[in-house]
Amino acid sequence: MTDSQREPVKVFLVDDHALFRAGVRTELDSITDEVRVVGEAGSVAEAVAGIARTKPQVVLLDVHMPDGGGAEVLRRVRPELPDTVFLALSVSDAAEDVIAVIRAGARGYVTKTISSKELVRAVVRVADGDAVFSPRLAGFVLDAFADRPGSAPINDPELDLLTPRERDVLRLLARGYAYKEIASELFISVKTVETHVSSVLRKTQLSNRYELSRWASDRRLV
Repeated sequence: MTDSQREPVKVFLVDDHALFRAGVRTELDSITDEVRVVGEAGSVAEAVAGIARTKPQVVLLDVHMPDGGGAEVLRRVRPELPDTVFLALSVSDAAEDVIAVIRAGARGYVTKTISSKELVRAVVRVADGDAVFSPRLAGFVLDAFADRPGSAPINDPELDLLTPRERDVLRLLARGYAYKEIASELFISVKTVETHVSSVLRKTQLSNRYELSRWASDRRLV
């Protein structure tokens, strides 16, 4: 069967932001016949039930969700549906997030900065058996599994004090994003961003964003 004759790849979306899911679904449905979105979910429980019901070929999976993360979805679904392939799609490009979800069984990891056409290509490629990563993320995985000097850190006691959302805020803050830009990127309010920053400052015992940026850089979060 040629590419033009092949059946569309059935895709299931998992992300806790309904607006983001709607945007991805609209983009995928409008630009190509190569993929077809068959369902979506905003929580781990919804994802497990929806994937079992629709049996997609590829699951686009967010890494962080309020009731668990992508790794939890993988843990609960893969034993029952071993042929379903998981592609992480996340705002996070932190080494520990990439490594955790790949260890759990994801076939690839791309960030939400990916274009719609690139996302379609990534979905088709993982459905065909390839591993797909956004630029520079593959190095984290190679380092971790090679277990060589200089490899990406997987466990960090200080970093473990932060919640996944606090890490996301810290990462963007360290890149120079303003609070309003962080809020827009993460689909949260400016007030929530301020709350997360205050919490990170307290947990790290640092006093300003410049110290936080240095702290984040030392841990390869930026």
